[in-house]
Amino acid sequence: VQLQASGGGLVQSGGSLRLSCLASGGTFSRYAVAWFRQAPGMERQFVAAIKRVGSGIVYSDSVKGRFTVSRDNARNTAYLQMASLRPEDTAVYFCAASATVITSNLASQTAYAYWGQGTKVTVSS
Repeated sequence: VQLQASGGGLVQSGGSLRLSCLASGGTFSRYAVAWFRQAPGMERQFVAAIKRVGSGIVYSDSVKGRFTVSRDNARNTAYLQMASLRPEDTAVYFCAASATVITSNLASQTAYAYWGQGTKVTVSS
C-alpha cells in the first residue's frame, strides 16, 4: 500500500489543522494506521494510531485531549485532527500502515511496514 500525507502548514499557537493520509494500492480497511512525528534534531515519536475498523485508538500522552485520529475506509483515508496546537507540536508528521500490528505494538515504529512521505507542521508562538 502507498501512503500520501497532506494537510500540513503554518499555524499560530492555539490553532488547528487536519492532516490526511490517503492510501492506495491495497485494501485500506485491512490496515491499522498510525501517525508519527519528527521534530528537527529529534527522534521520530509516536502520536496516535487507529486500528483497522476504528475500534481501537491510542494516543501519546503529549497529544491526548488535543488530537483526534479517525479514518474513513470508504475514502481510503485516515485523518489527524489537531487542535490547541503548541510550538512543541512543530514537526514533520508521517502516517504509517500495518496489516499485522497487534494492539500492544500500535505505538511502535517497527510494527509499520508502510510509510508516507511526511507533511510539515509549523506552529508559531
